[in-house]
Amino acid sequence: MARYNKIFLGPVEKTKPQVKELLAAAALKPGRLAVISSGKFALAGATTVGKVWLIQDNYLAMKGVDTDWAQDSMAIGIEMEDDHLYAARIANGVNITAVGTALTPGANGTLAIASTSDLVVAYSDEVYNNNSGSEQLLRIRPAGSMSYLSAAS
Repeated sequence: MARYNKIFLGPVEKTKPQVKELLAAAALKPGRLAVISSGKFALAGATTVGKVWLIQDNYLAMKGVDTDWAQDSMAIGIEMEDDHLYAARIANGVNITAVGTALTPGANGTLAIASTSDLVVAYSDEVYNNNSGSEQLLRIRPAGSMSYLSAAS
């Protein structure tokens, strides 16, 4: 069971974030990062350098965050805004030790801890050691503008 029951976490007094609907190039789990490739949402990977989208839970069909969007179905991707909070997936074994940890796209659309010259797409908004045996949702705040972490930062 997921740690959060929604991908968009707020703030609730603001309007919901902008979204885009596209076909899923593969099965997409809510909370994973995606890119647009050949007009479809495809999972982001460790070598991603462009804009990423966060796959939304299928609230239109009243599905939870653990129900995948099927391949070739219409999926919803969130255009993340830096003044909102979201829940995004981290892989098993990722240990977030501090709030504000820089995060980058990892394997299979999950987030990984960024190192020098990685694309930083978000920062952790909580401390969490994922030793659960599976992917988990982590509360994040998107990076203000997609940037590269440098040795000077």
